[in-house]
Amino acid sequence: MTLEIEPKEVIDAYSTPIIQQTSFWSNVKQHHGIPSAAFDFKIKNSDLYLNVGGYSYTQADFIVFFEYLNSTDYVAYLPYGPEIEPSEENQGSFLEELSESLRSHLPNNCLALRYDLNWESHWCKEDDFDENGIWKGSPAKTFQELRLNYGTCNWNLKKSNSNILPAHTILLDLRNEEEQILAQMKSKTRYNINLSKRKGIEVRNVGIEGLDIWYQLYCETAIRNGLNTNSLEYFRMVFTTKMEQESKDVQVKLLVAYTGDQPLAAMFLVLSSHRATYLYGASSSEHRNLMPTYALQWEAIRLAKANACTEYDMFGIAPRPEPSHPMYGLYKFKQGFGGQIYHQLGCWDYPLDPDKYAVFQAYEMNRQGYYQQ
Repeated sequence: MTLEIEPKEVIDAYSTPIIQQTSFWSNVKQHHGIPSAAFDFKIKNSDLYLNVGGYSYTQADFIVFFEYLNSTDYVAYLPYGPEIEPSEENQGSFLEELSESLRSHLPNNCLALRYDLNWESHWCKEDDFDENGIWKGSPAKTFQELRLNYGTCNWNLKKSNSNILPAHTILLDLRNEEEQILAQMKSKTRYNINLSKRKGIEVRNVGIEGLDIWYQLYCETAIRNGLNTNSLEYFRMVFTTKMEQESKDVQVKLLVAYTGDQPLAAMFLVLSSHRATYLYGASSSEHRNLMPTYALQWEAIRLAKANACTEYDMFGIAPRPEPSHPMYGLYKFKQGFGGQIYHQLGCWDYPLDPDKYAVFQAYEMNRQGYYQQ
């Protein structure tokens, strides 16, 4: 396998539906002290895909973020990257070749590369679902590593102990008419959307002026669910960064659901290429019987369609409908809107400094803020 790689300016990153792989997101993270770099790469299609011959190539790019653990050591993190998805049999060798090619381009003291892969899980075949269509889940880490490392030279790909970005999501097809989208929802979800209308819930696109309202709801949600919080400045920077960029490839919307003048729920909706992503959400503990979160999601879907998006990413659910899982409520809520559940491979590491990587693994097990597998 031969892979050519070249550095490029982050601002020149290709348009992509993956918001975390855009120059916009790179600038957001730069404002918070996380530097990044972009790379072009070129590889023969016969090295990526099965049953492909000839001399055709794929040329793509990715953005890598340098997440420092101290003043010198860092992890090179690719959120939902690289975007191109090789055939299962070639994925391990591709990641190995990419990792080795990147070594000489990275700043000193990189202890590992981390790929947060949005490639479909290898365990999504027919036998991996029960008689009710519920996913059985991934096997033990050792078996996952055996599978992905098959065909590699170094057998150096390690399954991370936790995922950073959600590894399980629901994608809605927005190419259908609104009536069809509604028809594919569960009856209770349709009922709650209509109920919110009858109860007078109004959804407004408030923009940066609504940040204080958003943050109040966000903190209330975090306290209610025992979650860690980002600062108000973090969310302000999302808007500030967008205003600094002239590119129309990414749009940021802040939607708030009201009863009268009282805000009840809010969400960040990000539009990138043909995809809309429900990035952050929050809600009040009051007037939940008015179903403001259902009105909010339906308006976000309609807004995404109006902006020519063809898919809507619900961004994060539990892997299975297990009541004990902390994201079980999100599973039940989001599944009601229809769409296709998508199980991804999640985080994989390619250690460059085995000793420091072992220390990092121990540290990470005690670190909060990760989406657990």
